[in-house]
Amino acid sequence: MEWKLFAHLRDAVDGQSVSVDVEGDATVETALDALLSARPALADEVLDEDDELADHVRLLVDGEDPFAGGDGLATPVDSDTELALFPPVSGG
Repeated sequence: MEWKLFAHLRDAVDGQSVSVDVEGDATVETALDALLSARPALADEVLDEDDELADHVRLLVDGEDPFAGGDGLATPVDSDTELALFPPVSGG
């Protein structure tokens, strides 16, 4: 399974994507745990003080927000699922 990372999250892992292996009944949460196990430096960037996904981080599953009318971290994923993490974006 492939995690695509954007902006400064790429710098934390020295690349724009990270592949992780997950077991059969995987969810976004287990895929996120696998990502953070593989690249622990990301934890400071994407988790809040309660070790939950920080509110300011956007997570997409196959281009869709799993928290908007979906199952959030309980959303099922498989080896073909594309996951993405976006840090906050500002502009002017």
